[in-house]
Amino acid sequence: MKKIKIIAGIIWAILGLILILVFFPGYNRFSSAASKLPFMKINPRYTGGEIAFEEISVNCTLITRKPVFNGLFKERKTGFVQIDWRGNIPEKIVDTIDFDADGNPDFAISIDTRESTTRLDPWSKNVEGIDVSTPTSYGWAARVKLRNERRIRSNEW
Repeated sequence: MKKIKIIAGIIWAILGLILILVFFPGYNRFSSAASKLPFMKINPRYTGGEIAFEEISVNCTLITRKPVFNGLFKERKTGFVQIDWRGNIPEKIVDTIDFDADGNPDFAISIDTRESTTRLDPWSKNVEGIDVSTPTSYGWAARVKLRNERRIRSNEW
């Protein structure tokens, strides 16, 4: 019985080595093909979410992303909306943001890029505060904490 286990282990190791040698040269093609499959997406908590709309000015482009509430199995009670400024960023950024596109501004944000200070004036009950505000390689990014109104309403029932 001991010899059978040893022989089976050696055969298994040799087969594994052959598989590695066969598939290793094609690994780059396989990984690039797999990454292009429709269900392979980067998590929006990492990217900041999909772009909802852009406001282009002479020096700078303001990008407002869709709110992110995703969790592992269901939406979370809290999330964020990411705002990106790309291009030549001024010393002081002052913008009003309507992230839900209902025609009413949800908050005003002012950023002093020299001092790295950010002030938020929430005008919506779903806006909780600043999560992150930081310079980036492309300009400046800020994440504003939000309450998930749909989850709050569904828990009241």
